Amino acid sequence: MSLARLGWDDTCADAFAGWAHDPDVEPARVVIEFNHIYRVWAASGEFDASSSGRLKYQAVRKSELPAVGDWVVVRRRQAQDRAAIIGVLPRRSWFSRKVAGGVTDEQVVAANVDVVFLVMALDGDFNLRRLERYLLTARESGAAPVILLTKPDMAESLAEQVHATRAAAGGLPVHVVNPRVGVGLEQVAACLVTARTGALLGSSGVGKSTIINRLVGEDVQKTREVRWSDSKGRHATTHRELVVLPGGGLLIDTPGMRELQLWDVGHAVRETFDDIETLAAGCHFSDCRHREEPRCAVTAAVAAGSLDKHRLENFHRLQDELVVLAAHRDERSEREEKRRSRVAGRRPMRG
Repeated sequence: MSLARLGWDDTCADAFAGWAHDPDVEPARVVIEFNHIYRVWAASGEFDASSSGRLKYQAVRKSELPAVGDWVVVRRRQAQDRAAIIGVLPRRSWFSRKVAGGVTDEQVVAANVDVVFLVMALDGDFNLRRLERYLLTARESGAAPVILLTKPDMAESLAEQVHATRAAAGGLPVHVVNPRVGVGLEQVAACLVTARTGALLGSSGVGKSTIINRLVGEDVQKTREVRWSDSKGRHATTHRELVVLPGGGLLIDTPGMRELQLWDVGHAVRETFDDIETLAAGCHFSDCRHREEPRCAVTAAVAAGSLDKHRLENFHRLQDELVVLAAHRDERSEREEKRRSRVAGRRPMRG
């Protein structure tokens, strides 16, 4: 498979130029990540690879290691069982979240993505507050967000749910699709022309793998039924994988996320909550937090019924989360700078 078919372009070639003198290395794209072992595609073929000792030693953050969608530099020698990834080329976009649990670190879910499909079902999975969280992260990724609403046949009130989603989307594309019967998937395919990469993100059981299977034309991804009692899905996809579509595009499937903790989304807040930002211009105090302050235009809008109180509550909740995260990230940055200084002062390990 040619590199151009995988999305290789002049920007990638320029980034790889510093490595091109070594006859033992070549560029490749990460297509599967599973337990720190990667499957990569290169001009010479498809093979397994793992991060070299030098790359792992020099990486201060988890996000500096390869992720699905990354363009990497691999060294492949006949005497080795698998290739070694010795470098990660600069990303043009990436979708990140804070790793689950109490550790303050960034996890790159998908890299070098052109369009992010945020998939939400219209059954019990429907949750505008969670969608707002996804929108924050998607807008910060550098990719173009598109919202896909699945399972329209299970919607309690289809017209109302679509209207509410469009209001929360702030002008972003919203498409109702039913991948089980192939309805609406032309909207997805239109975004994925040759060498263009998309990523599917959403909860378990919303139909991400079914979308890929329909676009490919065969069952390449496992699917499972959701529980009827609460519309909760079971994880059919257990790892991230990039799939080449017959139409020429590429699509990354991801496991359903039980939680999406925010990472660096500061600039995306104004876009995602642009209605609140617009109202805030009418507040009496320029630093109004829209909580208990007098003459607040935002809380006045809630009282008048023109702004959903739950949307404002979620705005406050996310703002509070970002404040706590910022403090933890500042502490971590200090530790990272110390580690970088130590790594720079030592002789690197051999890759």
